[in-house]
Amino acid sequence: MNLSRLLGTFALLCAGGLAVPPAQAADAWPAKPIRIIVPFGPGSTPDTMARMTADYIGPRLGVSVVVENKAGAGGNIGTAAMAKAAPDGYTFGITISGPLAANTVLFPKLPYQPARDLDFLTIAATQPSVLVVAPSLGARDVGGLLKDLRDHPGEYNYGSMGVGSISHLAMAALAAKSGTDVVHVPYSTSAKVVTSILSGETHMGILPAAAVMEQVASGKLRALAVATAKRSAILPGLPTLAESGVAGIEADAWMGFVAPHGSPREAEDRFTQEVVRMLKDPAVVAQLAKLHEEPVASTPAGMRAVVQGDLDRWKPVIEANGIRFDQ
Repeated sequence: MNLSRLLGTFALLCAGGLAVPPAQAADAWPAKPIRIIVPFGPGSTPDTMARMTADYIGPRLGVSVVVENKAGAGGNIGTAAMAKAAPDGYTFGITISGPLAANTVLFPKLPYQPARDLDFLTIAATQPSVLVVAPSLGARDVGGLLKDLRDHPGEYNYGSMGVGSISHLAMAALAAKSGTDVVHVPYSTSAKVVTSILSGETHMGILPAAAVMEQVASGKLRALAVATAKRSAILPGLPTLAESGVAGIEADAWMGFVAPHGSPREAEDRFTQEVVRMLKDPAVVAQLAKLHEEPVASTPAGMRAVVQGDLDRWKPVIEANGIRFDQ
């Protein structure tokens, strides 16, 4: 083939978008369905985010995105499944703070090590945790609640989403920092905690906004503060615990995406780009607002910093209260 003919052939290939060799094109990601592992059950906040993500990015990537729920052991079972999955770029996971931070202290042995076995991609969204009380308590602010607790030590209790959950640790920290004695009653879900407060079985709790704000709006629960570093953009009328006199309690209910360590960078970057694109879509932002969630779209480094911050925050609380699982 002479030079002019060769150049002509090259021009045709470029014009037709075929400059990539066939072998390289065949290896382009994604070439098969993707799965997102959720370490909690259907209907949980991470599950809702995973399914929203699957519906949004699947058509953009041109493949199906399947959500798999692997619940149990405080998120450890599903997180272990993420860590042990083949690092081929076709398995991702969505998780919360617990399995990446607090669980590394709560459990003497985990089937995974977050920093070693997982690549952190992005914190997708967050929602504030809210201190709520039954209206029957009478307290209308944090100061009033703490006075009641101090005047009646051990007579009040709070519900949480399980031993070692952020809702447990946040209330334990509140009691310690305020010098009060409040009895812990663990449940398995936020819905069960809310039911317990409504029925009078428990008196209060620090729970994700999505679990409580409908009841707050109807007057069945009273919201006193948010457990965040600064006022929440979605609940601007509520003061922080720090503003209310109890500093150092930050219990943001965030969700983030991870991948098995060593997954192809191309796959991780493209997946993350599509998630970030989704979180900037006005329709998605509006949908998240209805769920009392704010988009974050952090960098991988930002996610690592948040996980480390959570570990530094909750480890002393866990150790001071002797919270531990034997298995």
